[in-house]
Amino acid sequence: MISLQRWRGLDVRVQDAPIALALALGSLVPALHSKGTQLGELPTRPFDWLAIVVIAVECLPLVFRRKWPLVCLALVSAAFVVDQVRGYHTVAGTALPIALISAGLHLEHDRRAAVIAASAAYLGLSVVLDLSGSTEGVAGFVTFYLALAAAWAIGAWLRLSRSAEAERRQHVAAATRVAERTLIARELHDVVTHHVTAMVVQAEAARYLSAAPDKLDQTLQAITDTGRRSLTDLRHLLDLLNPDHSPERVGDLRTLVEQTRLAGQPVEFAEEGEATGDAGSAEAVAYRVVQEALTNALKYAHGNQTNVYVRYGERDITVEVGTAGDASSSPVGGSGRGLAGLRERVDVLGGEFSAGRSGGEFVVKARIPAGNPA
Repeated sequence: MISLQRWRGLDVRVQDAPIALALALGSLVPALHSKGTQLGELPTRPFDWLAIVVIAVECLPLVFRRKWPLVCLALVSAAFVVDQVRGYHTVAGTALPIALISAGLHLEHDRRAAVIAASAAYLGLSVVLDLSGSTEGVAGFVTFYLALAAAWAIGAWLRLSRSAEAERRQHVAAATRVAERTLIARELHDVVTHHVTAMVVQAEAARYLSAAPDKLDQTLQAITDTGRRSLTDLRHLLDLLNPDHSPERVGDLRTLVEQTRLAGQPVEFAEEGEATGDAGSAEAVAYRVVQEALTNALKYAHGNQTNVYVRYGERDITVEVGTAGDASSSPVGGSGRGLAGLRERVDVLGGEFSAGRSGGEFVVKARIPAGNPA
């Protein structure tokens, strides 16, 4: 048997062909003669060659009901009129509500004109049937008209539903793209700003070390090491573009602190508890908070004492980074994106974040609930 996925990949005319074929064959079954729609209650006429033509014109247009819905509706309606006036009453008459639903769903243009034309055609059919001796009455004709109108309404409702769903998917796709760009921009800021700031500060200091070759060599080596770490982190960042990327990698805080010290920033580091790797994205966010705070210390308070405190609790991770002194001019311009990005990271996990001056220090604090998935 053909698979569902392969069936959906077929041309719509191939998909609709079984419906048309089933109605046509059903109409030719002797036991089903005169078992179709009987509008007007006219006497049933035996099948003849015209009945075969009527069945064909009622059923075959269903093959292209989605490609050319207006043509399909016009042909089916014309054949239905002949079917009822001649009194064949074939099962093929069921094609009319199918054509109406398809037109209500798939017709792109001239929808109002199609409704007016179809209504006028039905009014003409009602008059002809009445003049031919129909006992249906006004109530019967109106009821049948409302049934046909309901078929069109079903198609129109399906059209609106599909349109609304398509619009919703477009909004979701747009929001997803924005979120992905925001994530990448935030990661770029965290990685590039920290390493480049350290490299610039180290390069600035190297100017004054020409008389001390050993220290100059040490500084240049530190710049080289920082550049290599930056490349490593950038490669990891590119992995985020891979749909199968793993959760965010958590860096080592002691290594981060040591890098900052090599850049000429005095840092005291205290850690309570131990990172277990089971805290989900909380540990990654804690690392980014410390990284951004140290980056700002290098940029705006280079050479001033910085204290880093991290506590790993059972339910949350607490981070506090304070840098003494007043803000100084920075060799690397800031965009203001870093602290805002940190606040977003912490808020997503339901934590608390603050940054501001307190007692002669610029203090960054964060409380990050643990156990959130990466």
